[in-house]
Amino acid sequence: MATPTKPGRRARVLTGSARAAVGSARYLDDRLPFGRWLRPQLRKLFPSHWSFLLGELALYSFVLLILTGTFLTLFYKPNPDVAYESVVELSVQVRGGLLMRQLHHWAATVFVLAIVAHMCRVFFTGAFRKPRELTWMLGVLLFGLALFESFLGVSLPADQLAMTGLRQAQGLLLSIPLVGTYLSAFAFDGGFPGQVIPRVFVTHVLLVPGILLAVVPLHALILTWRQKHTERRATAAGEQTVTGGPFFPYFAVKNGATALFTIGFIALLATFVRVNPVWEHGAYRPGGAPPSAQPFWYAGVLEGAQRLVPAWEVTVGGYVLQFGLWIPPLVLTIFFAVLLFYPFLERRFTGDHDVHHLLDRPAQAPARTAPGVAVITFFTVLWAGTWVSAPPPVMSSAPGFPAPPPPAPALLTVPPETYALVVLGLRIAVVVLPVAAFLLTRAWCRRRPT
Repeated sequence: MATPTKPGRRARVLTGSARAAVGSARYLDDRLPFGRWLRPQLRKLFPSHWSFLLGELALYSFVLLILTGTFLTLFYKPNPDVAYESVVELSVQVRGGLLMRQLHHWAATVFVLAIVAHMCRVFFTGAFRKPRELTWMLGVLLFGLALFESFLGVSLPADQLAMTGLRQAQGLLLSIPLVGTYLSAFAFDGGFPGQVIPRVFVTHVLLVPGILLAVVPLHALILTWRQKHTERRATAAGEQTVTGGPFFPYFAVKNGATALFTIGFIALLATFVRVNPVWEHGAYRPGGAPPSAQPFWYAGVLEGAQRLVPAWEVTVGGYVLQFGLWIPPLVLTIFFAVLLFYPFLERRFTGDHDVHHLLDRPAQAPARTAPGVAVITFFTVLWAGTWVSAPPPVMSSAPGFPAPPPPAPALLTVPPETYALVVLGLRIAVVVLPVAAFLLTRAWCRRRPT
């Protein structure tokens, strides 16, 4: 007969830890019914297709933005007199500071790009229809906040490039009749640059991220989790049936791999691709020429539109109304308004009030796909307005003052006569190409088998 042996210390520790974990779980489940809520959530089915992970790309980029932004906030000084020096010090003296800055930049770029790709997928497949109108509207709000947050972040280094953008923003505010001076005084606290850097910092670090932290979980988790997941018609068994794998472990493992891929890809970009070298742009010099820099693709739409719209001015009662300056922001405002309420506008014109869980192929909805392609073409032509520049005018100083520094050459500079022809061609293209894209896309959709 074998003599029982006393368990070793490691075995006793493991057994005791297991008992403590089970006891704690039962204690919490008796008071907070996690088990009854968690079991069905872990069994929630998710279809398998790469396009459904575009929203996750934006989510993980946003998480990386929060983490890197927290690090940068520890070293950035939002005082207008030392903001630029603190960014240079962060970039060249703080250990890992430049890498964190570039991680933050590329995470923001991937964040906006993933949002655009995700919205295009949702729009062209009709995933915004009933009962997901609120989810779509929150997505449009996130898109607008992401663009505004990007502009604020680019302005914080307070170098010559950033202050030039803020100067343009102030000019746009001042051009608004009646309330323009009040809006400029509120944002800048008087003359330029005033206290705009501290106010941009508070808005960039506290206000907009606070709204995003409230809207992102509501859009990505709560509403999506409470609703049945949309599914492609090619793999669906029916309107009310989802074919796919459960959240755990199938979708959880896939999300984990997506998170690692997203963070790794952004880390590679931050390591090998240099962006925004503020030490080359230099500190802000009033009256100095802005450095040569191509606008970000999502900011170039507004700047390209301002280049293509003629400088129309009308004097009424002693006031100069600058219609050429107002048209680009007005076009973007109308675009976001239509985008925000598009689910209701489509329902109004089609009379479709049914609940939809199956996605359309773009060819099945030419009345939606053709205008969507036309809008994308329109904004692409506007963005093309920033690709070519004319040489800046020669600056001269008053007698007795030092000569101003020469302006930096643009990325693609052409003679003034050639630039005028390019602008004329783009003005024609911004009207002709969207119409051609609409007609061609509609014809293609109607000829495709449904």
